[in-house]
Amino acid sequence: MAEPPALLEVRDVSKVFVTGGLLNRRDVHAVDGVSLSFAGDRPAIVSLVGESGSGKTTLARMILGLTEPTSGRVMYRGQDVGRLHGRDHALFRKEVQAVFQDPYGIYNPFYRIDRVFKLAVRKFNLAATPAEAQSLIHAALRAVDLRPRDVLGRYPHQISGGERQRVMLARLHLIRPRLIVADEPVSMIDAAVRAMFLNILLDFRDKLGISTLFITHNLATANYLGGEIVVLYRGRVVERGVIDSVIAAPKHPYAQVLLESVPVADPTRRWGEEATLIGEEARMLPGRDRCLFAERCTHRTHACLAARPAELTLDDGRRVACTLYA
Repeated sequence: MAEPPALLEVRDVSKVFVTGGLLNRRDVHAVDGVSLSFAGDRPAIVSLVGESGSGKTTLARMILGLTEPTSGRVMYRGQDVGRLHGRDHALFRKEVQAVFQDPYGIYNPFYRIDRVFKLAVRKFNLAATPAEAQSLIHAALRAVDLRPRDVLGRYPHQISGGERQRVMLARLHLIRPRLIVADEPVSMIDAAVRAMFLNILLDFRDKLGISTLFITHNLATANYLGGEIVVLYRGRVVERGVIDSVIAAPKHPYAQVLLESVPVADPTRRWGEEATLIGEEARMLPGRDRCLFAERCTHRTHACLAARPAELTLDDGRRVACTLYA
């Protein structure tokens, strides 16, 4: 029996932005040959991590169909996202939904919260009658631990940032997508609400079969969610695997520095004292046909500058793009 097509497949995707004019043109490689996938029959959470400027948001926009890749393809259920039309495009828009970082900027302040749900019900034909729509909306709000009477009828500025983010999750509960692309969704809410938000994503996976691409710079948050982790550096995947293994013993030097940058509850250690490379302005080496972490790496050899490192599969199943393991 043939396996179902992948729910989402990112195939060697790159995005190059051109800056400057004719005399000072500069190519900025935001994403450089990234591949990842979600199986069509197993809901999963994949965390995409990396420091600011690593290409996480650009990759998310290409997956959502908001930015066209310079090369490579984004496939949804076996179809190129950039070539979807008509009913296929409408289905993609329903089944792949986004949650963004800013809980303040995603709402129109002139409309009440109710409009968020009513537009979704109407656009995706979720209910046959107003009474059915109201019942679905109330159930969606309760599923994310919000009381309908505390939210409906209010304007966005009348509820907290955490409540605004949970309203977005309630909207997703209403729509029931197959994949959520969550771009730094908890970076602007407090710790208590953050845990609740992450637990809701886990419930979505376990109870509703919804997969999530969770984009973050916070390794602790990614570790809480579990699943697979993909570490991105300057637009390239440098390490990927089961998050427990990667967090316990990262192999790529950048993944090691990223983990060391996480603060620990130890007053005898200064935050980031082992991770001095993270904040340094390293002298950039020319060219991209090499390891892009070379100028910041204490393990650099001539092989790092000779060619782009290939992703190698280690004994525990993780993949690392580093000449140390060649």
